[in-house]
Amino acid sequence: MCITAFGQTSNESLPDTVSSQELGEVTVSARMPGTRRLSGAENGLRINRVELFKAACCNLGESFTTNPSVDVNYNDAATGAKQIRLLGLNGTYVQMLTENLPNFRGAASIYSLDYVPGPWMNSIQVSNGASSVRNGYESITGQIDVEYLKPDNDQGLTINVFGSLLGRFEANADGNLHIGQRLSTELLAHYHDDWAHHDMNHDGFVDQPNVRQVNVQNRWKWRGDRYLFHAGIGFINEKRDGGQTHHTAPDAHHLFSIYVKTNRYEGYMKHAFIINPEHGTNIALMGNFSAHDMDATYGNKSYHVDQKNAYAQLLFETDLSQSHNLSAGMSLAHDYLKQDIHYSGIDACNERETTVGAYAPYTYTLSSYLVAMGGLRVDHSSIYGTFLTPRFHLKITPHEVVSFRLSAGKGYRTVHALAENNYLMSSGRQLVIDELKQENAWNYGASASMNIPIVSKTLKLNLEYYHTRFGNQAVVDYDSNPMVINITNLDGKSYSNTFQIDASYTIISGLELTAAYRWNDVKCTYGGKLLEKPLTSRYKALLTANYKTPLELWQFDVTLQLNGGGRKPAPYTLADGTQSWNERFHAFPQLSAQVTRWFRHFSIYIGGENLTGYRQKQTIINANNPWSETFDPTMVWGPVHGAMFYAGIRVNIGRL
Repeated sequence: MCITAFGQTSNESLPDTVSSQELGEVTVSARMPGTRRLSGAENGLRINRVELFKAACCNLGESFTTNPSVDVNYNDAATGAKQIRLLGLNGTYVQMLTENLPNFRGAASIYSLDYVPGPWMNSIQVSNGASSVRNGYESITGQIDVEYLKPDNDQGLTINVFGSLLGRFEANADGNLHIGQRLSTELLAHYHDDWAHHDMNHDGFVDQPNVRQVNVQNRWKWRGDRYLFHAGIGFINEKRDGGQTHHTAPDAHHLFSIYVKTNRYEGYMKHAFIINPEHGTNIALMGNFSAHDMDATYGNKSYHVDQKNAYAQLLFETDLSQSHNLSAGMSLAHDYLKQDIHYSGIDACNERETTVGAYAPYTYTLSSYLVAMGGLRVDHSSIYGTFLTPRFHLKITPHEVVSFRLSAGKGYRTVHALAENNYLMSSGRQLVIDELKQENAWNYGASASMNIPIVSKTLKLNLEYYHTRFGNQAVVDYDSNPMVINITNLDGKSYSNTFQIDASYTIISGLELTAAYRWNDVKCTYGGKLLEKPLTSRYKALLTANYKTPLELWQFDVTLQLNGGGRKPAPYTLADGTQSWNERFHAFPQLSAQVTRWFRHFSIYIGGENLTGYRQKQTIINANNPWSETFDPTMVWGPVHGAMFYAGIRVNIGRL
């Protein structure tokens, strides 16, 4: 913002005249925060690119390093499968959206965190608890919505290149082209290659698989006076190669190899018709489609799935008055999984479900003091029949420095047990899958957000508590039989309690600190006993520091995490009378840091992850005998590799 000021000065020689003098420019600037709380009734955060640039952020799974609410953990040490944990529960209870459309379902959920490259993302919205009924009935612990870069952004080409000392290379490019005043297009390209074979714990297995991925998207946008059109198509080809190293088996025929090949095609389309801009009246028709083909081999077992998902939604929204907003809509979802399995004890089966739903969320706003949002949706499944999903959110702001939120809602989920857990086939244990029911759970939440002025700065303080209670759940039972992994229906109680407090404060100009602590109480019934959920940390403490020099040429980011200990699945007794493993794991620290140098058209960054060097010593049980029933690479609770150093460069070439 530039301001030109004019003022009068006296002239003694010419007392009856006035002279003028032009002052210099004054520039007023402010730093955009990396995260901000959602303004509506729902409790959550919006993470923008300022926050994402604090770390390498090569993909969605690496975007929550500085976030206290979301954890990302390895499912197993053999395939590199990761999952999000929100409110202490697995990522299957988090509804994944891309630009407000459900995505990455079923078999795609296992490796979905690697399917969204970090440089493609414009922002991430994380909603805690039961979310709006608008996007479906599946969100039990929350929603994560990824917003990609837009085709109508400033024209230009940006290139990002990344490399690490562990043998990882990535290259990304995004380019925008404006065709006339209304039409624009965008091309996103990504290449990822992990070529090294690291075995830091010397157990004869690579610590993480070699992954090679090619990912491309083309997106289009048309903006008219009363009509908006947005569409795009994408393709992913990924190969994962892991297992034993060559020097640990007598010959290549005895190697325990893991190989996963995926081809994924997806597309989406959105139409928006603006009927009355003054009252916010509009109609939107949107939908997406994906075809996910995966071939997986785990030693002498194999699994193939050809999955197709389609989703369509019709939405009407209007402001009845300044205080009343009404939405109504219909949705259609279709999931089809054609499966072929070579595994003793499990028969191949095809899964098909079509769900038709209708919903109506209503929002009441009383100035800035109160926002109440209630919603109800009714869905009819071709498998489970008709069911209702009620949800309610309330935000009260008695004063500008404090606001309170309450939420309650129910969620449902269809379980695709084999598709969502096929990595369990890498274990030597027998995998048993019972006939599963539809999952359902209630979620209740309460939170308080405060902006407290302290010494000309603002302390941002947030407290929240969530309780999730399952009516039915697909339970992965490691405890009842040490030689069996059983996916079965809940028989007893299952719940989670999560309490979190976090605060951020600008110490001096350019230096911001964030501290957080989260406590998890997650229990489930295994074999008739109510036990802690295994391989889940009891708590998490986080401290981040971000400093930018006055001219913002240099940026320094440091994040320290302390992950609390937890329970391991019930151990078994070995032939010599000792236990196969300890019953609990201890707390462990993780430190990451990054330095960024900003230039006019590019930036250079160097950093490191897990700088404490801490790693789980035994990530694979009985690695010396991978063909036995006691072999198990799925008992992962901590880092699988030591310190990792990296460097990268982002270049903005400018207008095409």
